Amino acid sequence: MSSPHRPRRWPLTAFAAVVVFLALVVPEQITRLPAGTPVWRALVRVPLEAIAVFTLLLVLPRRARGIVAGVLGAVLGMLTVLKVIDGGFFAALARSFDPVLDWPLFADGYRFVRDSSGAAVAVIAVVVAAGAAVGVPVAMVWAMRRLAAAADRHRLASRRSLLAAALAWLLLAVSGTSFVPGVYAASDTAVALARDSIGTVPAALRDKREFAAQTADDAFAAVPGDQLLTGLRGKDVLLMFVESYGRDALDTAPVRTALAGGTKQLAAHGFAARSGFLQSPTAGGGSWLAHSTLQSGVWIDNQQRYRSLVSGDRLTLTSAFAKAGAWRTVGVEPGVTYAWPEGTFYGYDHVYDSHTLSYHGPAFSWSTMPDQFTLKSFTDQEYHRPGRAPLMAEITFVSSHTPWSPLPTLIGWDQVGDGSVYTQQHAYATPTSQVWPDTVKIRSAYAQSITYSLDSLISWVSTYGDDNLVLVFLGDHQPAPVVVGDHATHDVPITVLAHDRRVLGRMAGWGWSEGLQPAPNAPVWPMNAFRDRFLTAFGPASVSRPLSPPR
Repeated sequence: MSSPHRPRRWPLTAFAAVVVFLALVVPEQITRLPAGTPVWRALVRVPLEAIAVFTLLLVLPRRARGIVAGVLGAVLGMLTVLKVIDGGFFAALARSFDPVLDWPLFADGYRFVRDSSGAAVAVIAVVVAAGAAVGVPVAMVWAMRRLAAAADRHRLASRRSLLAAALAWLLLAVSGTSFVPGVYAASDTAVALARDSIGTVPAALRDKREFAAQTADDAFAAVPGDQLLTGLRGKDVLLMFVESYGRDALDTAPVRTALAGGTKQLAAHGFAARSGFLQSPTAGGGSWLAHSTLQSGVWIDNQQRYRSLVSGDRLTLTSAFAKAGAWRTVGVEPGVTYAWPEGTFYGYDHVYDSHTLSYHGPAFSWSTMPDQFTLKSFTDQEYHRPGRAPLMAEITFVSSHTPWSPLPTLIGWDQVGDGSVYTQQHAYATPTSQVWPDTVKIRSAYAQSITYSLDSLISWVSTYGDDNLVLVFLGDHQPAPVVVGDHATHDVPITVLAHDRRVLGRMAGWGWSEGLQPAPNAPVWPMNAFRDRFLTAFGPASVSRPLSPPR
């Protein structure tokens, strides 16, 4: 007589099989399939790991079988969690998760969710993530143990199924069958993920040694201060990072219009510009990696390198100006909402953050304040200070930070005040909830945000710029793949703007384009090359020669 519990076995066993199968075959880049590709095609695969594991389980004694199945289930569960995290990293940062170096990024992710969506949403996200991190391995242990028990009850059928699956896997592997480009039907996804995850440990140790050697090799460390930046003495030098201003922004009509109009507008005020491209070490986020790369002249593409850098004494662009002794160095960082000891490493005499910029208006999602207000506060507190010394300032624009809504609009400089004027703008701006369900709207909002940042900068130079202003502005990285797709470059535009033609004359050998928009064939340098090129061009060995006026 059959057991009364047997009818309930098959649905649960089938569910366990589906869970394990999906954990084994779903590619970590499932969100990056070619446009229009049905998801099911990426799941038509034969997992090598299932064949090996269940072959092993069938030859083990029953007591050992349950223990091994539980251990393997826990391992598969942890790999599944890593795969989900990988998918999130690909969607946001266009790269995979590094299990050794990327854990600090979760704290930054929490702060981003908290600042953009509120503390309650951030706490809920943490609880859900923690529950999934525990729940998925537990569920996988249950599923593996259940399947192991089912295989033991049906040993003959299991052996035949495993033999058929092994032959199918060999045939698919030899033929290279793939129903989706880059996703092979003969699957070894879990093995590859485990191998890559384990491999990050020696890679991180090796990278740490290599980075220490790179930072120690600094051609400018021993240069006396009086020989640094002699070609910029008496100038106000402003280094401005425009958040998410990537090469692909130049393909949008609003940004092209802003740059073309800005070139003409600034030329009417006597300014000329040269533009090129830099290759950023990051994409989609991780702005601090780009900032530190440009400032230090070494490639910073992970947290380990960043932490090692800022705990050392590498010469930065800012500290080079400070060492020269002819500038007051200032950091203007509206995105800094907590203690920021890195300011000391960079060599700032003073740092203005979200608290000391004296903004009394609403936050625009993650952006603590509009870029126009940031510039006006800097102008009032530093640029227009009576009797001041020449300034070197790094200013970060945050209005173009994801999620690109709600967005402020440009107003008269005499209307900015303490920022409370933006309360009404915020109330009528398009909220994030109306933008993010639609990819077309996301891309449009992104272009609008970059245009706002550029318009703020151009308007500020037109209003406040003088003969001694030298401005370097660039993007820190490309935006997330939701805007630029999965195969975009890491290129970002960079522009040097000056009223004094002798400044641009020192860049004559760079091959950069005239105007605010680099030509498509403009040179592309790795971002870490800029520091040395800049210090060389504006050092005493450089030969300056005037250029013709801009057209």
